[in-house]
Amino acid sequence: MASLELKSEHQQADIRRQIKSIRANLDPVYREAASEIIADKVIRSNWFYSAKKIGCYLATPSEVDTSSIILRAWMMKKRVFVPVVTKNFSMQFHEMKSNTDLYPNALGIYEPMHGNVLPARELDIVITPLVAFDNALNRIGMGGGCFDRTFAFLKHRKFLFKPKLIGVAFACQEIEKVIANPWDIRLFHIVSDNQ
Repeated sequence: MASLELKSEHQQADIRRQIKSIRANLDPVYREAASEIIADKVIRSNWFYSAKKIGCYLATPSEVDTSSIILRAWMMKKRVFVPVVTKNFSMQFHEMKSNTDLYPNALGIYEPMHGNVLPARELDIVITPLVAFDNALNRIGMGGGCFDRTFAFLKHRKFLFKPKLIGVAFACQEIEKVIANPWDIRLFHIVSDNQ
């Protein structure tokens, strides 16, 4: 666990920079093995097994690889929806099938150009990336606010049972404490290669 604690917006940017650098410099062999461990834990979970409509990000080279999760979901006849960032910096979830054409967006993240759009509220689970996390299920994202805007309706989660937001990350991305902003959305669960 990185011995970093979030205390202000300025420090949040510093932590984001530090953890992104650590993550980017992981050994490729470790990254692949850890991604498989994480994917296996996700696939064996009750919430994955019972889900029918799964939101899942398409990984950049430094993130946890989600391809095994997506392939298993298809094998189990589940529907997979991937995020597409909109002009107002929130996300829409487009259905992705094995033959869906993907194109890089302005940030170099692959997205489908077409596919059925499903409102975020209708997903059962959402596998989400993160930059840093703590053991209280708080996360630091990439800094654009897309995640928090899209899932703002979950702020009153005691009345909402879905979607369950599942963060996936490498063990080196855990920090001691993230002091959440009022608009931050906590995760339902975090899966790493260490927990």
